Amino acid sequence: MVRAPEKQGLYDPSNEHDSCGTGFIANIKGDKSNDIVRDGLQILANLDHRGAKGADPLVGDGAGCLIQIPDELFRDWAGERSVNLPPPGDYAVAMCFLPQDEEARDVAIARLERFIEIEGQILLGWREVPTDTAGLGQAVLESMPVIRQAIVARGPAPRTRTPSNARSSPFASRLRTRSWN
Repeated sequence: MVRAPEKQGLYDPSNEHDSCGTGFIANIKGDKSNDIVRDGLQILANLDHRGAKGADPLVGDGAGCLIQIPDELFRDWAGERSVNLPPPGDYAVAMCFLPQDEEARDVAIARLERFIEIEGQILLGWREVPTDTAGLGQAVLESMPVIRQAIVARGPAPRTRTPSNARSSPFASRLRTRSWN
């Protein structure tokens, strides 16, 4: 039986457990580089077991990649629409997984837009996220959400909290902190 290494740096053997199908790559200095994305895709390719495959081999759990906001991509999007995109750090991108049903999707979009307005931020627009459905099974296609991004500019300070809206304050505060920092 192989033992876990001794505690060192960021590694702590007490956190060892089965992480079947999990890969993690990070640049701890925060350097922007395509290399980190390429390495992440290589991990994904190497994890054949990833995907929680069932009877249909084309159904899996999906995969994600968290990166810095690709400013050039959003500058191109904004330029094509004559949208004035603020400097990096003064806008955020909300990745939205919306219902396929148009009526339900409209309700979800309206709620998010209202929340943005209540928080004193500025919705610049919605970006359709390109998707490639080649190789996806029928079950996946039937349940696949509509994927869009809401591009939100920093607005003036949020509205003053009142007792009636104070309940949302911790969540809204976390959202602002994560979006703008």
